[in-house]
Amino acid sequence: MKPIDRILKQLAELIQQGRFVELETEWLEIKPVPSERGDWAERHKSVNAFLNTRGGILLLGVKEEGTGASRRYVLSGWKDHAEPNLKGFARLITDRKGVQQDLGDCFPSMEIRTLLGERIALVYVDELAADRKFVFLNGTAYRRILTGDHKITAREVESQEEFKEEAAHAKELQPVPGMSEADLDLTKLNEFIFHLNQPKAVETLKPDLQAARTFLERRCFLKDGAVTVLGALVCGNHPGDRLGFRAHVHGYVDVPQQIAQDKQDFVDNVLQLMDSSLGYLLRNIQVGITAEHGGTARPQYPEELLRETVNNALAHRDYSVNKQVIISIKPGVHIAIRNPGAFRRNLIIEDGEADIPVRRILPEAKPRNPKLADILRVYKKWEGRGIGMATLVNLCLENRIDVPYYRIYTEEVCLHLGAGKLLGERMERLFSSFDRHLEERLDGASPSEEQKLVLAYLIKSEWINEKLGYTILLTPDNNHFTALRGLEKTGLISKHPLSTASYPIYIAERVLVARSYVKELRSVFKGGFDVLDATAKNVLGVVYRHNHFCKMRQVSAKQAAFALWYERDGAEGDIKQFDTFYRKIRNVFNKLEKADYVGKVDGTRGYVLREDHAETRAI
Repeated sequence: MKPIDRILKQLAELIQQGRFVELETEWLEIKPVPSERGDWAERHKSVNAFLNTRGGILLLGVKEEGTGASRRYVLSGWKDHAEPNLKGFARLITDRKGVQQDLGDCFPSMEIRTLLGERIALVYVDELAADRKFVFLNGTAYRRILTGDHKITAREVESQEEFKEEAAHAKELQPVPGMSEADLDLTKLNEFIFHLNQPKAVETLKPDLQAARTFLERRCFLKDGAVTVLGALVCGNHPGDRLGFRAHVHGYVDVPQQIAQDKQDFVDNVLQLMDSSLGYLLRNIQVGITAEHGGTARPQYPEELLRETVNNALAHRDYSVNKQVIISIKPGVHIAIRNPGAFRRNLIIEDGEADIPVRRILPEAKPRNPKLADILRVYKKWEGRGIGMATLVNLCLENRIDVPYYRIYTEEVCLHLGAGKLLGERMERLFSSFDRHLEERLDGASPSEEQKLVLAYLIKSEWINEKLGYTILLTPDNNHFTALRGLEKTGLISKHPLSTASYPIYIAERVLVARSYVKELRSVFKGGFDVLDATAKNVLGVVYRHNHFCKMRQVSAKQAAFALWYERDGAEGDIKQFDTFYRKIRNVFNKLEKADYVGKVDGTRGYVLREDHAETRAI
């Protein structure tokens, strides 16, 4: 059953019962038909917002009555006098300069349905392609947010105009030398038309390429008689011969001893490359077994994440660069997707020389190749709000993946998807060692799961930024506003000096990200601290943290070993050598106890600092 059919069924039940449940969504607006001379302004505004956002449906013939508990839906029905008003929708839409736009392709034929014996109208509005936005109604552009239509700001309009100027010269529209319409595959072209006609026919299948010329030019597969990169990607014959590495994806599994199946090259049209790349990832990532339903396979990464990440890589890559997309799988560590291209400079916030280095990327939904994105949307291979940067962050804050980050190279960008979770054992142990401090900041309350996730994201982002990785900035689309606002009020997070009103950059309280306590420990143990080796100094740092910030002041050798183990570079799950490491730490504790740096708390296995013994000692 289609979503609109489910809505109509529920709406009928609510009308019969005289009840109200909010049915309007980002894609649905419910309104009565105005009187013959009534005001259509609110309907027009919703249509404009649908065009500028994700498309939608305007349902006409139902109104809301009453307030509070007496609020309900009432069936008012469709009125024939409204048909000219509907046909005039498209004529009211203009560009920024007031020039009327031809939007006939965005308005599929409306439907007249019967609901409880009365007629209603369903007005369908398709989303505009990225390079056609924004459009205006009486000089104002609107976007759909939840159930409301909101004005788009002048700054956003300016930014979109710059994007449109860039899109007009997109690399996907460049001609492929020596390639003509005869080099296109008619079967693949008709397959695209078949998908384009779902659910409503808008284009006829083509008997031959000559008959398809007008369609090919309209869809930018042909430009000035030459096949474009876009045309070759979607329906070109022998794409590898024509496009070189632009039609290649190279995959390999990064393990010490590779076997033949670990390495593979895919050469094909873009749709087939997406399917082949996803299949390669699913074959080679680790899969666990859950106890559910007698043993259910659970891939290390969500399948929808892999699908949309691969699709976005091929949708957004720079097709002027003759390099292949490279997929590297390091089992248990990460998936890295290296993509030809670069971020727009206005999307990068960077200062590696600051006291707290910052390397953040502003999430953006605008496609680098808008015409290709529009075609991929027909195949349901790409959606503007799919697994873009903002959604990567949301998956991370749902604790389904670890912090995603980018490495930036000359003409290439590499996305790293870490194995594991944002709030894994390392972060849980870290927060446990600060539990007293956290509760003091939160007026006696323990941090919520959401607060811990946001803190973990900010702390790990800082660690990644220090190592030249670029993390995704928390924005209104992905930043868990409630948790941020509460954490900022308590002082557990603050804004970095590089922050602006539009783009606040949050950082965790310095207490939570301290790596060592050299200054504090030197003030206690004087010169005795300096003669210790690095491992002993690190052990004392863990003890200091527990003594000063944890409700259970004493720390055992095993707790300290775990804390230091997870601070090493390397996989959290690689614990085969932990026993050896633990014995080493336990031996260090024994030496530190013998030299009076630490003392054991009676009746426990835990240690505290011997801050009353300040003379120099050797171990």
